[in-house]
Amino acid sequence: MAKAKLRVASDRLNTPTDLNPEDVTKISHGLTVLLSDLFALYIKTKNFHWHVSGPNFRDYHLLLDEQSEQIFGIIDAVGERARKIGGTTLRSLGQAEGLKRVQDNNADYVSPLEMLKELRDDNKALTANMRELHAITDEANDVSTTSLLEEWIDQSEERTWFLYESTRDATESGH
Repeated sequence: MAKAKLRVASDRLNTPTDLNPEDVTKISHGLTVLLSDLFALYIKTKNFHWHVSGPNFRDYHLLLDEQSEQIFGIIDAVGERARKIGGTTLRSLGQAEGLKRVQDNNADYVSPLEMLKELRDDNKALTANMRELHAITDEANDVSTTSLLEEWIDQSEERTWFLYESTRDATESGH
């Protein structure tokens, strides 16, 4: 009885698609991990936005607010994309905690430059992870997810760039 009930529930969430069911499973899992990373990065970015201090406070505060809004803006699209292709996605913070690759920072104090460097590295890693998912979606001929990932990768690269430039020493020569 329990198996029959489970099958009916999953059948109700099985949006029709022409994608291979095995690809749907891989892509949905990848999107769920990405969603977990995005939630973690959003919270970390907001944490640093709320706790930044020092002479560049206003610039950093606004930069981090802008970046957190951009990350938050992606979150719903990621979850909905998994559902559109017939998969399921994140159901709880506990599930997100187990899947995320972005490390928390619960330190009482983090210097502004260390905040920006940590977020720079997190966004760079997020970009690399999205490229891996892009290869999976491209191989599965999931054109829509592939296209969305390209936009999200571009946004992540821009966040990385802004954070990188904000952490460069004024005496550095460009590289």
